[in-house]
Amino acid sequence: MFSRYKITAIFILFTLLLSSCYNLRNTAYLQEQRISLPEYEKGAFVDYRLRVNDEIVFRVTTIDPEISAIYSAGGGVNVNNMISYRIESDGTVDLPFIPKIHLEGLTLKEATEVVEKRFREVVSDATVRMALRNRNFTVIGDVGTGVFPVYRERLTIYQALALAGDLHQSGDRKHIKILRETDDGIITLEFDIRPRSVIESEFYYIYPNDIIYVRKLPASFYKVGSYTGLLTLINSTVTFFNTILIYTQIRN
Repeated sequence: MFSRYKITAIFILFTLLLSSCYNLRNTAYLQEQRISLPEYEKGAFVDYRLRVNDEIVFRVTTIDPEISAIYSAGGGVNVNNMISYRIESDGTVDLPFIPKIHLEGLTLKEATEVVEKRFREVVSDATVRMALRNRNFTVIGDVGTGVFPVYRERLTIYQALALAGDLHQSGDRKHIKILRETDDGIITLEFDIRPRSVIESEFYYIYPNDIIYVRKLPASFYKVGSYTGLLTLINSTVTFFNTILIYTQIRN
């Protein structure tokens, strides 16, 4: 009877040793290709196109100081301090002193050229600079959560997660999800962030209004994050089974 309990205890303890710790294979980024990792195809970066409810800010400069003052009224250096204009449900935006302009579906560069052309019908030397005010993405789940700015045109998934404070050890790296708005509605992109092939794939770049979701590993309750925690787990397990064995011997 004693031997049977002892063998069972050793088996369970060995199982815990194998499964209770987070390891590099499960958590490391940019891993080289191996059988257990998916391999993603490369995809070209696609410029973000303006959508309904996007908010733009712009500045008009000209050698005429009075005209420049009118068009830049309420401006400022910081985008957040500038007056924004929302793209309406019909895809147009109502800018001051000129007729409505259809901007939905255009890239920011294309929209700037269209607006500048329209302003030059009023002021021949007008130069327009435009920016998207709502250049933000959201991170939720088992990660540092929050709403963060898309501070550069080609923001990568690694930079986005770094802004959020990176995934927790218990975060499921095999099933990262990105919720993205498209012309056909909201789509969900799911991928494993560990392989190096994520670079330049369709999952690599983050766009305005993206939502990144990281779920918690179902088995994370049983895992420990450090050797100290593992030693504590082993000690508790050994103590527990010793107690059972001593109690069994006393009963017998």
